[in-house]
Amino acid sequence: MQPMIKSYLVLNAVLYLGLVVWCSLRHEQTSRAGGFVSLDNSGHSEYLVIYGGLQLGIAAFYGYLAASPVLHRTGIVFSLMLYLPIVLYRIVTVIAYRPVSGITLGTGALELALLAGAAILFFRAA
Repeated sequence: MQPMIKSYLVLNAVLYLGLVVWCSLRHEQTSRAGGFVSLDNSGHSEYLVIYGGLQLGIAAFYGYLAASPVLHRTGIVFSLMLYLPIVLYRIVTVIAYRPVSGITLGTGALELALLAGAAILFFRAA
């Protein structure tokens, strides 16, 4: 079970790191694709802080969790606590604001898959 959990945590670190790079280098394109039609200077700053800085911190934390076998279960619990509210909010907002873009639905599908993976690992390791 430990190798599966480590792989899951590494996957999260890599996904967040990839998102950081993509959103930081192409912030105008990615912000528009995510539905931010126009950003002023404050909006650009805020977008980069969240999609760059915060997610870089999340990537680093997942890397730390993956590298520390005693923290693998903590990593799974963290994932559940992170992805469950994200998925719940995603479902509500997709219904409330439909139609939404394909990138929004694709992001939601990835979040749901990561939540399902964390739940499976959590219950298998119990």
